[in-house]
Amino acid sequence: MEEFKPRKIKFKAWDSEHRLLMRLNSIDCNKGELVKKHHVLLQFTGLLDKDGEEIYDQDILMISLDKYIVFWSETHNGWHYSPLKNRNTHAPFLAKEAASMKRFSNYFELNTPTDDKKFR
Repeated sequence: MEEFKPRKIKFKAWDSEHRLLMRLNSIDCNKGELVKKHHVLLQFTGLLDKDGEEIYDQDILMISLDKYIVFWSETHNGWHYSPLKNRNTHAPFLAKEAASMKRFSNYFELNTPTDDKKFR
C-alpha cells in the first residue's frame, strides 16, 4: 500500500467589498467551516493549466477561443467544467483536460461592473 500523502488545500478569495481577487494570509474557522467576512473562498482544484498555473474554483479557462468555467459539482461530488455560454452541459475536470487549457481569468473578475459608482 502506498504511503498517505496529504494534498495541498489552498484558497484564494474574491473580496466582494473591494471587488478584488486576492491570496489569503488567514481564514477563520467557525465550527469546522472556513469563513472570511466579505469574501467568497475559492479552493485550489489541485490541477495546473498547460503553463503550470494553479487552477481554482470559478476560474475561466480557454481552449483556442472557447471559454470554460471550473466548479465543484455537489451532484457528482467532484470538480467539473462547462462551456461558459452553456452551463447546462458539463464534464469531470481531470488532469488531462487541465493540461490542454490556459487559465484566462476568474468568473468574479470578468463580472465586475466597470461603471460602478464606487469607482467613479
